[in-house]
Amino acid sequence: MKILMVCLGNICRSPLAEGILRHKVKQAGLNWEIDSAGTGGWHVGEPPHAGSQKIARLKGFDICDLKGRKFKKEDFEYYDKIYVMDSENYQEVKRMAGKYFDENKIDLIMNEVYTGKNMQVPDPWYANTDEAFSEVYDLLDKATDHIIKKYA
Repeated sequence: MKILMVCLGNICRSPLAEGILRHKVKQAGLNWEIDSAGTGGWHVGEPPHAGSQKIARLKGFDICDLKGRKFKKEDFEYYDKIYVMDSENYQEVKRMAGKYFDENKIDLIMNEVYTGKNMQVPDPWYANTDEAFSEVYDLLDKATDHIIKKYA
């Protein structure tokens, strides 16, 4: 199983989602490949936001070695599933992918928990508080539990 997590800058939400799922996949002994990307290229090569790194450490895993990258249309050919954090990410991935777009491979990550609700994962970048990053962690933790159960 190859899964890609996508948000706007690949600095807050998607690297945290990648780290959470990687941690759970390792614990479950699954041979999955997990990655993340952003629809924008502002943070290519940068580590995740300090807030994402902090909440990950508090929860028992490390994401400081991850590096930001930009989503590319060929990701649709490589990955089995692409999860986006909000509807804007979905629309931008669709635009960027062009003819590579496959609606069967992409979904909002929270639809794994709340099917068809298109619930958004808020971007903690703007609030930049421990509480905002904790809220994002809790949402992604729940969603990744469902992903493991669904595909394991």
